[in-house]
Amino acid sequence: MYKVVIGLEVHCEVKTKTKNFSNSINTYSTVPNEHVSTVDLGLPGILPVPNKEAVRKALKTAMALNCKNPDEVIFDRKNYFYPDLPKGYQITQVTKPCGIQGYLDIFVGEEEKRVYIHQLHLEEDTASLEHFANYSLIDYNRSGIPLMEIVTEPCISSADEAVSFLEALRNIFLYCGVSEARSDKGQMRCDVNISLMKEGDTKLGTKVEMKNINAFTSVRAAIEYEIKRQSEILDQGGTIKQETRRIDEDGKTYSMREKVDAIDYKYFIEPNIPPVKLTPEYLDEIRKEIPVLEFARIKKYQNDFGLSFYDATVLAKDRGIADYFEEVIQEGAEPIDAASWVMTVVLGTLNKLEIPLTELFITPKMLAGVLRLIRQDKISLNHGKKIIYQAIEEKKDPLVIIEENHIEQIKDDQLILQHVQKAIEENPEQVRQYIEEGKDYVKNFFVGKVMQATNRQADPKVTLELIIQELEKRKANEGK
Repeated sequence: MYKVVIGLEVHCEVKTKTKNFSNSINTYSTVPNEHVSTVDLGLPGILPVPNKEAVRKALKTAMALNCKNPDEVIFDRKNYFYPDLPKGYQITQVTKPCGIQGYLDIFVGEEEKRVYIHQLHLEEDTASLEHFANYSLIDYNRSGIPLMEIVTEPCISSADEAVSFLEALRNIFLYCGVSEARSDKGQMRCDVNISLMKEGDTKLGTKVEMKNINAFTSVRAAIEYEIKRQSEILDQGGTIKQETRRIDEDGKTYSMREKVDAIDYKYFIEPNIPPVKLTPEYLDEIRKEIPVLEFARIKKYQNDFGLSFYDATVLAKDRGIADYFEEVIQEGAEPIDAASWVMTVVLGTLNKLEIPLTELFITPKMLAGVLRLIRQDKISLNHGKKIIYQAIEEKKDPLVIIEENHIEQIKDDQLILQHVQKAIEENPEQVRQYIEEGKDYVKNFFVGKVMQATNRQADPKVTLELIIQELEKRKANEGK
């Protein structure tokens, strides 16, 4: 058996109006070279100007990842030649990254796992290359976009842990509003480093790197394939090559190039960007912007609200939904009720209408008002849902609909009894089935008749009790 050791390098584009060191628009485009400036192209005489918002969001993300922040912002040059890097160097951070020595607590299934963060640094993205049979084309739209790189320690031990970490990290980006983190737009990419070592060994195995994986499913496939591939080589007494591989559409990894020595990037501090001091007051200001994050909300929903792990996870996954759910509770709804309705009615409506939460007509206050009436037995559960859907369709406050239509649950036993007796008298065949054949489901038939007669306003519990009482009376009389 082998111990799997995985480290991840996650790249995430930061959401800003302009690029990291130029005034080019930072937006996704399918038109090649549409948003490019002289700075992005690395033309002679260019001077980079740091994007303050990008720095702020990188620091914010580092704080959310429990990292230590620097006392100043410093950028460095990473020197290497590649066609997608027009200057011949990349502006990045080595001397003082935006965050070091952090961690992110995640759930793998229902088990808790702490993934340690080596560092988070801010840099500029490269251009993108499109390869053809005899030539390659370069699109500089991506060149210069602010890019955060989050490097984990080699502390991940399975594909499940890796994917759970990536999902939790993406939600950190979304919760903090620092990126859209769209894999399909290349806004979140991942390099996977994986090695195997025998149980009990203290020395790490030879590391294999897999570059630029976009989809989480591909990350899982690459890790699982590499574990199998490397295990088979070691079982046969072979040696793992230190190399860079890629994942293909068939779910297998293929060698790109061997790595014998570490590349010497000849880092030095970027001479065109002076260091900027970070005051404790400025860092505290950023820290206050960080919301309660997904992991903490899951724990809170379980411990304080009594929700199941599944329900807590569904509600905490999206910050907007989580905020909506908590506001329904603040408006007076019971947590269990609020969770059930947000997960079914609210999420169901959003999916059906294909709209974002911001376009949903029903506010947390409106939903809490309906739930309160259900708790007070003034309207039935089914009636409440019907009213909510009507309110969404008509864009009308559900409490106004209830008031205008005089909708209130009938709890008067005598009034309900009249409807029960009438339904029984009008349906002798169903009465016979109950008495002679013992068909218990007949009760539900009569509940439906009473609900129909009362426009669904009769209390279902009282209705059922009275139906059983009346049917049993007739059954007793038949036996005499």
